[in-house]
Amino acid sequence: MNAFIILSLLVVLMLTGMPISISLGLTVLSFLFFMTEVPIESVALKLFTGIEKFEIMAIPFFILAGNFLTHGGVARRMIAFATSMVGHWHGGLGLGGVLACALFAAVSGSSPATVVAIGSILMPAMVKAGFPKGFGAGVITTSGALGILIPPSIVMVMYSVSTNTSVGALFMAGVVPGIALAFLLGLTTWYRAKKNNYPCQPKATWGERWVAFRKAVWGLLLIVVVMGGIYSGVFTPTEAAAMSAVYAFIVAVFVYKDMGLKDVPRVLLSSANMSAMLLYIITNAVLFSFLLTHENIPQQLADQMIGTGVGVIGFLLISNLLLLIAGNFMEPSSIVLILAPILFPIAMKLGIDPVHFGIIMVVNMEVGMCHPPVGLNLYVASGITKMGITELTVAVWPWLLTMLGFLVAVTYWPTMSLALPRALGMVAGG
Repeated sequence: MNAFIILSLLVVLMLTGMPISISLGLTVLSFLFFMTEVPIESVALKLFTGIEKFEIMAIPFFILAGNFLTHGGVARRMIAFATSMVGHWHGGLGLGGVLACALFAAVSGSSPATVVAIGSILMPAMVKAGFPKGFGAGVITTSGALGILIPPSIVMVMYSVSTNTSVGALFMAGVVPGIALAFLLGLTTWYRAKKNNYPCQPKATWGERWVAFRKAVWGLLLIVVVMGGIYSGVFTPTEAAAMSAVYAFIVAVFVYKDMGLKDVPRVLLSSANMSAMLLYIITNAVLFSFLLTHENIPQQLADQMIGTGVGVIGFLLISNLLLLIAGNFMEPSSIVLILAPILFPIAMKLGIDPVHFGIIMVVNMEVGMCHPPVGLNLYVASGITKMGITELTVAVWPWLLTMLGFLVAVTYWPTMSLALPRALGMVAGG
C-alpha cells in the first residue's frame, strides 16, 4: 500500500510539470511528515551523508572535461580523422559521424555533448555534400547516444552511486557493448546509404590519414589517460575524472589553442550550472531511496515478484519495458536514480550480476534519449538541424530499431558486458 501511495504521489507531481528533482523531494517530505514517524533529524542527516560519496565528485569533473573538449576544437579534428578512415565507403560522411561520435563519447561521458560537438560541425557538411537532412539527423541523434555507454559515462557514475557497484567495473563493461553498438549503427548507416546511393568521399591516402591522426591524437590520448589510468590502478575513476578535466583544459587552451584563457570562466560557469542541477537531482534521489528502504518497499516488491514465479528472463523483460516507458517521460539521470533502488534489489535476489544490470539500464537510457516525447538527443539535434521533433522521430527510426535489437542482445547475453571486466579481475567469473 505504501509503495502505491509513494509512486502515485510522485507520478501526480511529475504530471503537473514540476521538475523531477522537486517532485522527488516533495514526495519524500509529504510522506514522511504525514504518514510516518521518522524524526526529521534523520532525514537531514541522510541528506548530507547520502551525497558524501567520493564517486560523486567524478560527475562535475567529467562535465568540465566534456565542455572543454566541446569548445576546444577536439571534435573537429576527430571528425577529420574519422572521415579520412571510412569516408570512401557508401554514406562516408555518415560513417565518419558514427566513428567520430564513438571517439568523442570515449572522452566526454555525455550524450548531449556528443550530439552538439559532432552534429554542429558534421550536419552542415553532410547537407552540403548532398545527403538528405533526415539521414544526417538520424545518424547524429542515435550515434550521439554512445556518449553514455562508451566509458567514461556520467550515467554509469550515477548508477554506481545508487547501487554501490564499482565504477571501474562498469566502465570496463561498457567497452565491448559500446564498440558493438557503434558497429551496428555504422552498418545501418552504410546499408541505407548504399540502398539510396548516397555520395561517398574521395579515398584518403595513408599520408592524409596520418596527418589527420596526428592532429587528433591529443584528444584521442584522453581515452588512454582515463581508461589506462583506471585499468592500471594508477587512478580511481574519480581521480581519472579530475585528470581528464585538467588534461582537456591543457589541450584546448595550450595545445590546440582554440580557446583563450578569457573563455575559461564561461566554460567553468556552464559546467558548474550543469553539475549543480545533477547534484540537486542526486540529493533528492538519495532521500527517495532512503524512504523506499525505510518502508522496506524494494524487499517487498522483490519477494512478491519472486513469489509469482517470474524468473530472470521475465524480470529482465519487465525491467526493459518499465525503463523504456520511463524513457518517454524522464531523462537518464532521473530514471537511474529513481528506478535503480527499486529494481536493483530484485535483480540481486534473482542472481543477476550488478554490473550487467547496470549496462542493461544504460542501453535503455540510450534508446530513451532518441525517441519522443522527452528524448533529450532529439531536442538537442532539433536545435542543430532546425527540424521538428516529429520529423526527427521519423528520421531516426531505422537506427532506433537497430538499438532495440541490440538491447535484446545485451540483456540476454551477459558475456558481452562481463567478458572484459572478468578478464581484468573486476567481477567474479561465472
